[in-house]
Amino acid sequence: MKKALLVLFAFSLAASACALRSPNIGDLQRNAGRYTDRTVSVDGTVTSSWGVPLVPFKLYRIEDGTGELTVISRGSRTPVRGSRVRVKGVVREIAVLGGSPIGLHLEERNLDLTP
Repeated sequence: MKKALLVLFAFSLAASACALRSPNIGDLQRNAGRYTDRTVSVDGTVTSSWGVPLVPFKLYRIEDGTGELTVISRGSRTPVRGSRVRVKGVVREIAVLGGSPIGLHLEERNLDLTP
């Protein structure tokens, strides 16, 4: 009996950790305070990307059907529009005004292009 409870507890703990690490964009936007300064992974499609020559970062936006999110990248490559990506990064916001996040974005730590 103890073994079954231990297995159930371990499974519950692993499932909750996965849920916290891989939210959808809509959940990030609705619960920004829960994810701010935490590392998460987000899957989505690039809707736009841009960069300015000689500026050390690039920007792109991804959407997953639940919302759209800006990603700031210091990497040398920026995915093109329509690319499917998995982005791992830290959730940041510029400010909070009246309980709503302003400038919610993801600071890219890792980018994977998915087929």
